[in-house]
Amino acid sequence: MGGSGSNSKHIVERTCVSCKSKKAKWELVRIVRTPEDGLEIDIRGKKAGRGAYVCRQKECWEDGLKKKRLDHALKFHISSEKREELLAYGNTITGNAIKTGACS
Repeated sequence: MGGSGSNSKHIVERTCVSCKSKKAKWELVRIVRTPEDGLEIDIRGKKAGRGAYVCRQKECWEDGLKKKRLDHALKFHISSEKREELLAYGNTITGNAIKTGACS
């Protein structure tokens, strides 16, 4: 009765704005530009607004923010303060220190 007979559940995929790899939605972190022009980490992936997805990889967070790939995907200029907040959040989920641009 309708369907191909397989019992497999459809897995929703999204693409990382940095490395362009496709992964299951739950494997990525969604960053959303809210209707009020705010910028938030969307843990549940349900907030209203324009969203962009980033892998839980150190390199993806660095490239996404430093090469302004997130800015482009969200059609929004990310302030330097918000960029630092996002890099700090990226540090907590990747387990690796992300470079902030300061000389080491």
